[in-house]
Amino acid sequence: MSNIVEILKSLSEAPGISGHEHEVRNVMKDILTPYVDTVTTDGLGSLIANIKKDDDLPNVMLSAHMDEVGLMVRYITTDGFIKFQTIGGWLDQAIVGQRWVISTSSGKVNGISGIKTPHVMSAEEKSRVFKKENLFLDVGALDKKDAMTRLGIRPGDPISPISKFERLNQGDFLLGKAWDDRAGLAVMSGVVEILSEVNLPCNIYAVATVQEEVGLRGAHTSSEIVAPDIGINLESGVASDYPGISEFEAQESLGKGPAIFLHDSSMLPNQNLRDLVEETASDLEMDLQYNVLSGYGQDGAEMQRSKGGTPSINITVPTRYLHSHNSIIHLDDVNKAIKLVSEVVRKLDSETVSKIRTFG
Repeated sequence: MSNIVEILKSLSEAPGISGHEHEVRNVMKDILTPYVDTVTTDGLGSLIANIKKDDDLPNVMLSAHMDEVGLMVRYITTDGFIKFQTIGGWLDQAIVGQRWVISTSSGKVNGISGIKTPHVMSAEEKSRVFKKENLFLDVGALDKKDAMTRLGIRPGDPISPISKFERLNQGDFLLGKAWDDRAGLAVMSGVVEILSEVNLPCNIYAVATVQEEVGLRGAHTSSEIVAPDIGINLESGVASDYPGISEFEAQESLGKGPAIFLHDSSMLPNQNLRDLVEETASDLEMDLQYNVLSGYGQDGAEMQRSKGGTPSINITVPTRYLHSHNSIIHLDDVNKAIKLVSEVVRKLDSETVSKIRTFG
């Protein structure tokens, strides 16, 4: 099997905010092409890789989204500072004092989100969260003209976090940005590689979607094209194994295996498909975690709404510190998710899919 750590590194470090996923799409295209029959895109830019067996067999759609949360250039001040629009769900306090890269038509421009020095702050300022509308990026420009002509910055340019991948202190905890949802993309790549070498009872559509962070848009359009009989979404989970978060808020832990969402604000999983995942994990003697969340939204919801109702489930890699410059996953969880999903798909023959889709 391919080096999953190198795949994770290449995916994590690629910039790709919602609506600007082309660099991630290129990485995924290179990864998936050797193992599939066709690779196409939909009208929004979601990548659809297909292992085609027979028109009479069920279509199984694997989805994971390429986009990450980031910023967009709103305008440039006369002094050459960048005011921005947030893309996706950011906490204001996670934006301050971080490094960013602006992808312009002429190249990459690095910047930092500036903040007034504490030496001159009032006591009130020191204790409050600075709102995003008062923040800015410093790109070292002399003025607006310099930012636009020398650096090539324009309104609408995407701004991605800068964060280097590393094996945290040479262990199996993996530090990087955008595990939401580059972890899911890595799982997809491993599953497709495994399934390309076996006799499949179904057609596989591995879909790397766009614009999940701004409304599950790519999953909507790609599901219309694929018309899946079964949907399996591969996501980053919400870990709760660190100080400051409670078990009531989330229930996943790193290093204890993949998880399935039993509830989030966008969908409930199909119970028959959930049972199949649980049975498969048991057969593999693999620990399976569960998460019940009040919030969250994920691409499985759009697959679920397609084709008159598609049985769908969300399988996750537990993740700490989502929607920030630095998140952590565990290598064991990635490898186990790959194994679990691969075995589930191998069971999805016509009879099994028919039973999953039947309510009596």
